[in-house]
Amino acid sequence: MHPAPTAGGPEAVVSIVIPVMNERRSIARVIQEARRIHRNVEVIVVVNGSTDGSAAVAKRNGAQVIEFAEPLGHDVGRSVGAAAAKGQVMLFIDGDMVISGTSLRPYVDAVLDRGIDVALNDYSGPTNKQVVHSVVLAKHALNSLLGRPDLKGTSMTAVPHAISRHALEAIGTDALSVPPLAHAKAVQLGLNVKAVHPVNVGKLNLPRLERERTNPLEKLIIGDHLEAIDWLSQQRDSLGGFTAWQRNQEMAR
Repeated sequence: MHPAPTAGGPEAVVSIVIPVMNERRSIARVIQEARRIHRNVEVIVVVNGSTDGSAAVAKRNGAQVIEFAEPLGHDVGRSVGAAAAKGQVMLFIDGDMVISGTSLRPYVDAVLDRGIDVALNDYSGPTNKQVVHSVVLAKHALNSLLGRPDLKGTSMTAVPHAISRHALEAIGTDALSVPPLAHAKAVQLGLNVKAVHPVNVGKLNLPRLERERTNPLEKLIIGDHLEAIDWLSQQRDSLGGFTAWQRNQEMAR
């Protein structure tokens, strides 16, 4: 059990980054749970494109607020928050998912106590269906290409996850705006990447019908995975790291 938290600042050990867009109803509870994780914690809320007073609620609950008038998207918000973070561990969560401090602490402890650089949510999504969601397939495919099938469908695309200061410096804050790319870089650079604790975000992630009509998230995530695969292929030989025989076998399936 960690002692009561102190205000964030230069001495912060843990930085909790929360991108927010119109999350006034949940952000206070999200911050309150986040502050239970560690004694020396700072909470950074990146408010982008909000019109419902989310920023004011976050400030009242003691968060450092970085505010933008235009929507950036959650992934860019994480990159912005990480650039401002002072902690040795960065924990990334969302403003619309109230996850208990007890469920969040294993990610931070994995980095602080076990030397893990990237502590992932051990949630791969449902695969026991006749038709598996394309995002789930993309995550499995990327991990297979990275030589880490043991990670299954876990990914930096999903929250919660935590990274070390060393991982942030190796990956770069810009890469965090494309989570599959950050994930690929972490594995390819030989960082210690592990799935450490399960949180079923599939049940917590509320549907955003208006957003899905105008900017389907599925297409965005698939595009991000293709960007990661393109980067990975450039790090390897012209056959993407496969022998000619393997390449032909894959194409024949």
